[in-house]
Amino acid sequence: MAQAKAAAGDRDVLVHGGYTAQRALKAGVLDELQIHQIPVLFGGGRRLFDVLSSRVGLDIVRVLDTPEATHIRYRVRR
Repeated sequence: MAQAKAAAGDRDVLVHGGYTAQRALKAGVLDELQIHQIPVLFGGGRRLFDVLSSRVGLDIVRVLDTPEATHIRYRVRR
């Protein structure tokens, strides 16, 4: 993350995937989180935030609801 932020300068750094988001949350370097929830239940899979060691407070920044998905952006509380 430090290398990405240095390379980005004043621009935002985006990360994708649950594993990377978990690591960034644990390190305290994630400012915002966006989840795309689709209306399908698979009945299995990996829990997205199963390995967090502590509770993380989130504030909703934006919700965009479409027929295909609900997109929720959160700001990580510090």
